[in-house]
Amino acid sequence: MAILVLLPLIGALLLAAATALTRAHVLRRFSAIATSAVVLAAGLGLSVAVLHGSPVTAGGLLRVDALSAFMLSVVGAVGLTATWGGLAARDVVPPDWTYSALICLFLGAMSLAVLADNLGVLWVAVEATTVATAFLVGHNRTRGSLEAAWKYVVLGSVGVAVAFLGLVLVYAASVAAGRPTLSWVALTSSHLALDPSLVKVAGALAVLGFATKAGLAPMHSWLPDAHSQAPAPVSGLMSGVLLSVAFYAILRIQAVVNPVLGTGLMRGLLVATGLLSLAVAAALIVRQRDLKRMLAYSSIEHMGLLALAAAVGGTVAIAAALLHVLGHGLAKSSLFVVSGRILVTEGTTQLARIRGLLVRHPAEAVPYLVGMAAMLGLPPFTLFFTEVAIMLAGFQHGLGWAMTLAAALMLILFAGLARPSIAMTFGAESSEPVAAASTARQGPRTPLALALGVTAVLGFTAGPLPTLLTRAATLLTGTK
Repeated sequence: MAILVLLPLIGALLLAAATALTRAHVLRRFSAIATSAVVLAAGLGLSVAVLHGSPVTAGGLLRVDALSAFMLSVVGAVGLTATWGGLAARDVVPPDWTYSALICLFLGAMSLAVLADNLGVLWVAVEATTVATAFLVGHNRTRGSLEAAWKYVVLGSVGVAVAFLGLVLVYAASVAAGRPTLSWVALTSSHLALDPSLVKVAGALAVLGFATKAGLAPMHSWLPDAHSQAPAPVSGLMSGVLLSVAFYAILRIQAVVNPVLGTGLMRGLLVATGLLSLAVAAALIVRQRDLKRMLAYSSIEHMGLLALAAAVGGTVAIAAALLHVLGHGLAKSSLFVVSGRILVTEGTTQLARIRGLLVRHPAEAVPYLVGMAAMLGLPPFTLFFTEVAIMLAGFQHGLGWAMTLAAALMLILFAGLARPSIAMTFGAESSEPVAAASTARQGPRTPLALALGVTAVLGFTAGPLPTLLTRAATLLTGTK
């Protein structure tokens, strides 16, 4: 099974290298899709392996448990939705070999982050995603995209630098305990007596650093610009899975800190950043005039909810958060792909200039409405069940006040998303002039149908998925 651990990394590197060296049209067109498929296949295979046996290791630095296998599957599923759904994305100018090669490297870096047992390797992988996505955000070479890319590089680099300092202190704590290591398994072992004073500072710095990459307030300011200026498939990947990989890093750090200090420090940090993220998103989403910026602020909302779930802790809240990661990733990547298609057909993503979409362009309006229903947490979509589970778990663990405030903020966000979406699809056509609609092929519908279909049935699934989620949550919480 060790080959499955290395497969997504080797596959991503080989496909990126082949695309860069040959620059063949078929590779420029399909290498990113092939990489996503390889990652998804490896993730599903490893999920089966860990459910029927022990964790899988490779090379000493890579280790796959239930959490890693699940997150690798999420990377592959969201990657396939964004790359396959964006196959004919014409907002990528120019669609050259660098774009496809960077997407492959981006997927490989995210795969490495979730496969790494060593926290240092995880940090390197997260930093690698910053490098790859910076070029992808600025790929269209407009003034806005280049400005967004520089802003992302500066703030993202500051975040990972702070996280690096936190990991250095974690290593120092392990040295003081007599076993120098950054292995997550070793650090969470009950036999390693870590220095509480070092762990306290290390945990705070590491969470602050990775929270920057996760788009949590107040370190969120790069996110709306980067997601709105990047090509639609890249926006889908960043919002749908890059933020979740950073959240995964926070969960791993939390599992190291809590056994040493108790839950107080991490709970306080995560409640503060979670509620602040919801408040920022609620305050700003009602003022948005651009479709992609509106979707970006929705991502801040969902990351804030995930931070609250991590603060709650416990098997139910963590399992619900992980399922939320999958449901949000599939729905949000689908919405960003649709936003790219709307840009092609309408010539704009300005909300005020898009009206009557359901009548004029139903091929874009229908998946947009379904995806927005999923994003708003309407039943039967997955986010309805995960949000309810997180709220109930919060009340049960003494955070009822935070859940009440979060629910009020989410009502504002619901209105902020629903009102412009209804106007876009059902409203009368705007009198403002718009660019001529494109008749270009908008890309395959199958990936969006599959992704949104999965989000509609995940909440009712039985079989291996609940078991996998429960085992992943147990690893993080230390419960049996």
